Amino acid sequence: MYDHFGLRVGDMDASVRFYDAVLSPLGHVAGPREETYAGFGPADAPAFWLHPEKNRTGSGCHIAFRAPSRAAVDGFHAAGLKAGAKDNGAPGIRADYGPTYYAAFLIDPDGNNVEAVCTK
Repeated sequence: MYDHFGLRVGDMDASVRFYDAVLSPLGHVAGPREETYAGFGPADAPAFWLHPEKNRTGSGCHIAFRAPSRAAVDGFHAAGLKAGAKDNGAPGIRADYGPTYYAAFLIDPDGNNVEAVCTK
């Protein structure tokens, strides 16, 4: 549905470490990185970008990454906690979203609500 998207982050190094950890269980890898951006996604097609912004303010946003399996959702959540994320919902079925909606939620270093979801 989307081609690519980006987030403004206050601490590029912390955000790169966080997203590298949580996206790995979902099958994504770190891609190109320079001073003004860092990309993640499939090795040949990064589609998620981080951009540094000094004095970042705001309440953040919600991002949901599709996971290939429930085990990948579990790995996302565990890796995020190990990387210092705040738990915002342990892995499990979210019956109010659907009978097979299995998801976990984390708060990233910039206050964004980051989700991994598997609907299988």
